[in-house]
Amino acid sequence: MNTSIDMEKLREDAVHIFNSGFTCSESVIYAIKKNFELEMSDDAIAMSSGFPWGLGGAGCICGALAGGTMCIGYFYGRTEPGDPRNQLCFKLCNELHDFFKENYGAACCRVLTRGMEKQSPERKAHCTKMVSGTVVKTAEIILNNLKDSRFQDVC
Repeated sequence: MNTSIDMEKLREDAVHIFNSGFTCSESVIYAIKKNFELEMSDDAIAMSSGFPWGLGGAGCICGALAGGTMCIGYFYGRTEPGDPRNQLCFKLCNELHDFFKENYGAACCRVLTRGMEKQSPERKAHCTKMVSGTVVKTAEIILNNLKDSRFQDVC
């Protein structure tokens, strides 16, 4: 695992793949996986494919925020019932949520994109900005808490 992350390269990778056809959630996970050099299955990217446009078009949570949350869960989530590790995961996901809401005004896709056509250049630019900021904040949260991660021995 790589812990010397070039944040500009991370941002560029997320934006590039987003503009190449991946959705917001997929782009955040792809860039984190690539830049942290994680031995994470591509299944994680596939698992995020239902988040875009607010859970498959329903307009709820922003996919970039959902993808970032999945990445934090990868590092700080639990795999056994009763493991208290989820408390740190909750705290870090809340930190990402608060960052997102403070910087973009809401966590709900339909609120964030109100008045924008789904395939419009205006919406793509708006969503690109959120993917870009979210992937960097997600990486910062991960890096700032690695000592408490299940990957601490790898770092």
